[in-house]
Amino acid sequence: MDRYMPVTGIDCSVPSLLIDTEAPIEVLHETAAYRIRTATQLLESFAFGEGVHSELARVLVTSLRDGCDLMDVVGRRLQGRV
Repeated sequence: MDRYMPVTGIDCSVPSLLIDTEAPIEVLHETAAYRIRTATQLLESFAFGEGVHSELARVLVTSLRDGCDLMDVVGRRLQGRV
């Protein structure tokens, strides 16, 4: 694996956002958890609306919230290793 891996969310010929694959695991975890929490909070704001899209948002938020909870447990366990 290359040390620097481009993020996959941006499709371009010259990547400018890279992930340091050798960064400490705690840093990688916290960065991922932050990104997931941010997306979850945005989706939660959509879920408070009415209609089909808000129903879909509520279903997606449930899975993302579960993922956030799991990331919190992993983070606590990683902190215990330090």
